[in-house]
Amino acid sequence: MKNKSLDLESFFNETYLHVEQKLDDKIPDKKIRNALNGGKRLRSLLAQLSFKSCTTGLEHPSKYHKSLESSVSIELAHGASLVHDDIIDKDMERRGKPAFYVKEGVSKALLIGHKMLANGFDIALSHGKEVAKLYVDSWNDVVNGEISEVDFNNNGSSAHTSTKKQIFEAYNRIIDLKTAGLFASACKVGAIEADMTGDILKVFSDYGREIGLAYQLADDLVDLANGEMLNSVIIPLFNRLENKPKIGIIKKRELKKTFAKNQDKIKQYCIDEIKKHVTLAEELSNSNLIPESNYKNLLLQAPKYIINRMLSEIEITI
Repeated sequence: MKNKSLDLESFFNETYLHVEQKLDDKIPDKKIRNALNGGKRLRSLLAQLSFKSCTTGLEHPSKYHKSLESSVSIELAHGASLVHDDIIDKDMERRGKPAFYVKEGVSKALLIGHKMLANGFDIALSHGKEVAKLYVDSWNDVVNGEISEVDFNNNGSSAHTSTKKQIFEAYNRIIDLKTAGLFASACKVGAIEADMTGDILKVFSDYGREIGLAYQLADDLVDLANGEMLNSVIIPLFNRLENKPKIGIIKKRELKKTFAKNQDKIKQYCIDEIKKHVTLAEELSNSNLIPESNYKNLLLQAPKYIINRMLSEIEITI
């Protein structure tokens, strides 16, 4: 794709096809490919946009294909987290189809998830110590976020979340680890694959993190608007907004009553936070450390484009 004809949607569509082809090339295991089917490849798209923003699109084809390999490791780590999440949350569906563990059984799903992680690390390791370390650190953040979410959901009377402010802070810490960290790593690895070093790596990491935070907030807002509130970190948050901590499973009627009372403030909180993170990502995309090119312009457009695509389901635009 030539620079002069670039637009964000076309770039994402074309890059999606490249990522899919690389997944087919690098992952012969049909079970793993089945677990990965249907994904948006959003983290990979951002990784490649970051890569192109650093090279200004003038890289050698072999360099681009090497960068696409890193996106395969990203997809394997992300896919494994979804397989495990569905088991933990007892979600029966993923992307409109039966969850992987529903089709394969819990034992097989756990083992396939572990295999995905191992394969992803093998790819990362082949790209050097820095990429491998980033992969391990990213997965550690995801796991810590998941553990925090499990603890948060199970511990309804936590002394560390006794006020509404502390509840929101706990929620933000969880989504930062569980979701935003992998977005940050995806953008950073794109820059690493473009041979960037120093402060620019932090710019891309922070850029990805801000998009990741906005994305998770938007995802939760869509779920809430659609009534999909069960097994979410938001559930105990709603419950505690009434300052009536309860331990155990919340009955649907209690949940609906609590949500009905607080839905406007929760919705506004999410929208305000989404806007804040999108603005911060846009500011980072304008860093003078990033070379000028049409790809840099796409970096600026990407945060709002991604979030508005998500929020269009509930007819909200930021």
